[in-house]
Amino acid sequence: MTVKTVDLLVVGAGPAGLAAALEAKRHGLTPLVIDENPLPGGQIYRNVGASPLADPALLGEDYLYGHTLVQAFEDADIAYWPRTLVWQIGQDRRVFATREGAGTWQIDARAIVLAGGAMERPFPIPGWTLPGVMGVGAAQTLLKSAALAPQHGAVLAGCGPLLYLFAWQMLRAGVPVRAILDTTQRSARRDALRHLGGALRAPGYLAKGIKLLRAIRAAGVEHVKDVEALRVLGSAGGDRTEAIEYRVAGVAGESKRIDTPLVLLHQGVVPNTQITRSIGCEHVWHDAQLCWVPRTDAWGESSVPRIFVAGDGGGIAGARAAEPSGRLAALQAAHALGRIDTSRRDSAAFPLRRELARHTAIRPFLDAYYRPSDAMRRPADDDTVVCRCEEVTAGDVRHMAALGCVGPNQTKSFSRCGMGPCQGRLCGLTVAELLAQTQGREVADVGYYRIRAPLKPVMLGDLAMAVPAPAQPAERQEFPR
Repeated sequence: MTVKTVDLLVVGAGPAGLAAALEAKRHGLTPLVIDENPLPGGQIYRNVGASPLADPALLGEDYLYGHTLVQAFEDADIAYWPRTLVWQIGQDRRVFATREGAGTWQIDARAIVLAGGAMERPFPIPGWTLPGVMGVGAAQTLLKSAALAPQHGAVLAGCGPLLYLFAWQMLRAGVPVRAILDTTQRSARRDALRHLGGALRAPGYLAKGIKLLRAIRAAGVEHVKDVEALRVLGSAGGDRTEAIEYRVAGVAGESKRIDTPLVLLHQGVVPNTQITRSIGCEHVWHDAQLCWVPRTDAWGESSVPRIFVAGDGGGIAGARAAEPSGRLAALQAAHALGRIDTSRRDSAAFPLRRELARHTAIRPFLDAYYRPSDAMRRPADDDTVVCRCEEVTAGDVRHMAALGCVGPNQTKSFSRCGMGPCQGRLCGLTVAELLAQTQGREVADVGYYRIRAPLKPVMLGDLAMAVPAPAQPAERQEFPR
């Protein structure tokens, strides 16, 4: 195993990570950026510098903006390790990672910026595990990374800005959209109005949303609002998706059906907190965004000294807000390591905080408007699968709650829920909410899974390489018979 020491380790090469690395180098630090992907940009700017699409402009101006950031990073000659999997980080900032083709590495960092971004919120409805059902984020990744798009019109269902952005991107790429089933609640739309003033102060976000909706309407896409009781229907053998059923709130009658081989689901994104939880950082429940976020200060520093969280990993704020977030973390890291004094740090931070405030002014409006309904987060049908890896149902979780399970870690012991390859990413929030609902408790009191290393599946040889070899062969010991 090779050991490397760095001033600042940046985990994640999305907008927050790239911005943090650029700011760190500007103030005399020597950063190292590591990322699982083959190219910098993260999910939002995936492949922006080497797009497989004939015309990357089809994805929109916001996507193309990322090329400027990626180009600045590449021109800065900053150490960058792509295709590198981080599978353990300790509170002592000792990091273990596996590089493709280069084995296992131990990285001792004086400071760390975690910029792991967000992941799609679980959307557990009947039939969501069928072949032919995907997340919108996954479908967008295929479009950005391999120029793959559905051959037949897909049905997009759920809520959140990404739902409409991807529908717009599909239409621009010449891919038909069968329908959009919008699960946004009327009550949520009303609640959002009190945040409209702040939203109007944000730079152009509402105008972009209106533009997307107008383009979708002009294309003649069926757009059904106030949708509830979603259910994906499969073939008799369960080997493919055949249709999606739904009802419209307040409209009497039977469920409506749309025949389709592909359903794309989405109800927002949540911070990816697996790394911060495995380290032991403190977390708090964010009721407006219905998710857990690491507890951080104004610089993004977590409860563990010199470990910072930047971008959506610290709370959903969007790509443009991620950049000043990453730069603020780097400024504080440079100050903590003695490269800049307090005056210089605060002077550089002032315009960044102003920029961050402009881009986050829209969040209260979006959080209220696209708040996923209770029914979509907590499946009423006991047969609905919650933990896809271990095939644990909502009914199983309710039964465990009735037996007195006090939190997700105990349900894990009862049913292996959360012990599969995803390690709870796709079930953690749902399990916690079901326990809270059944027991009449707050989600904040129920808690979350205890995350342990390795953070993702690794080869046994990688783990073995992380164990220091003894200086001398151990002497043979004789044991009495």
